[in-house]
Amino acid sequence: MLSRTSSARQAVAAVARLARPQMRTFIAPTVSRRADFVQELYLKELKAYKPIPIKESDSVGHVATFSLPKTPKSPEEADLASSLKEYENMAVEVEGQEGADASAPAAVVEDWLVEEEEEEGAHH
Repeated sequence: MLSRTSSARQAVAAVARLARPQMRTFIAPTVSRRADFVQELYLKELKAYKPIPIKESDSVGHVATFSLPKTPKSPEEADLASSLKEYENMAVEVEGQEGADASAPAAVVEDWLVEEEEEEGAHH
C-alpha cells in the first residue's frame, strides 16, 4: 500500500508541476495585451495628428530672395582692338639675333661654366 500511496503522491506532484507553468502562460497574454494597448493608443494618436499647413508666406524674413548676379565683363574683351594692333606692330624676335640689328656682330657669349685649374704647388 505504501507503494500505491507514494506513486499517487508522485502523480499528484507531477500534475501540480505541469499545472504551474500553464498558469504562468495564462498570465503572459495580459502582458502582450498591455503592449497592444500601448501600440493601439500610439496608432490612434498618430492617426489623429493633423500637421499645421504650410503657407507660402512662412518663409518671408527667413530666406533671402534669389536674384541673378550681373555677368562680369571679361578683361580681355575690354581692350581687344588695341591689343591686336599692338601685337601686329611688335618686332619679331628670332633666337640668335639681338633685336632688329642683324648686321652688327654677335655679342660674345661668355662661358658660364668655368673650371679653375688646380695649383700643383698647393699639395703638401
